[in-house]
Amino acid sequence: MIFVGDDWAEEHHDVYVMDESGKRLAARRLPEGLAGIRRLHALIGEYVEDPDQVVIGIETDRGLWVGALTAAGYQLFAINPLAVARYRDRHHISGAKSDAGDAKLLADLVRTDRHNHRLIAGDSADAEAIKVLARAHQSLIWARTQHTLRLRSALREYYPAALEAFEDLDDRDALAVLGRAPTPELAATLGLPAIRSALKRGGRQRYLDARAREIRAALRSEQLGAPAAVNAAFAATTRAAVAIIVELNRQITELEVTLAEHFETHPDADIYLSLPGLGVILGARVLGEFGDDPNRYTDAKSRKNYAGTSPLTVASGRKRAALARYVRNNRLYDAIDHWAFCALTASPGARAFYDQRRDANDSHHQALRALGNRLVGILHGCLRHHTHYDEHKAWAHRSAIAA
Repeated sequence: MIFVGDDWAEEHHDVYVMDESGKRLAARRLPEGLAGIRRLHALIGEYVEDPDQVVIGIETDRGLWVGALTAAGYQLFAINPLAVARYRDRHHISGAKSDAGDAKLLADLVRTDRHNHRLIAGDSADAEAIKVLARAHQSLIWARTQHTLRLRSALREYYPAALEAFEDLDDRDALAVLGRAPTPELAATLGLPAIRSALKRGGRQRYLDARAREIRAALRSEQLGAPAAVNAAFAATTRAAVAIIVELNRQITELEVTLAEHFETHPDADIYLSLPGLGVILGARVLGEFGDDPNRYTDAKSRKNYAGTSPLTVASGRKRAALARYVRNNRLYDAIDHWAFCALTASPGARAFYDQRRDANDSHHQALRALGNRLVGILHGCLRHHTHYDEHKAWAHRSAIAA
């Protein structure tokens, strides 16, 4: 058996090969891409014939290079960069660091401590596609939030009436009117027909007249004003922000359609959709981040730990504390937090669980995190047994405890 450390960069890979005793067999810098993979296979072939006898450590779990290593049949461990940094400190207290040194460190790590790490999951191509789409969709929503907050900050500086007229600046009504009247002066000249026309063009179909009257009243309210030159400058930035948010809304909608198509054809989609609070978008995010390798999580606790919902116990001497996990998959944790909140109205059992935690003096977010942790455990059981969610079975033991 040989052990390979692969310190990757955008254009090259530093590779270190050692045997079971830790003796150096080879060290190379290989180019990224097909030529590099060929040279790596040739290098490994000098020492072993069976791919199962090759253990590789690398600091990423995705990409074409990782896909090629997995397809070759090597045992591949994706090591968190934070863990690698701790191993580096164990061997070099001076703080020295190099790519070649990190490659040796990764080879040593999988040689001696691979039992403390997890093999790269064998997720299906369908699950990987869902993950790519779900992450892109989530990133666009986060980008829209950032641009909307910048727009709100700008409007506070010169156009406070717009903030009174529109509660959600990424809404179609706000974007339609602000695109037509990006300054208070232009807003004051808008009549009901013009506002109504803008709303209709933005996509509103109902209550056009009533909404137009509300907007006109808010835009014509007395407010502090900025100098004309400042208004003109802010107007240019508002037009740009509105155009960006409009396009983001369009792309988010298009991605939702594609994401739904991929998710609904996945074999586990029905199980995810049977759980309370999980719709197509949230279900796709959760599935994409968890993956669909049936052997990736040995038990429900492992899945909860990966999700970051299970408490982290810190014990030393007489002190013992249970803390929230802050080193976690933030995309998955965000999805589970939304899932738990949506489950409150979809499941009586989830609502009762949340209320019990609140009665025990948990904050709203602590209670949601505990509920999310419980839901992840229920999901694990459903996936392991290939069964749909059952409200009575899922919360029966909680009812018995409460009784």
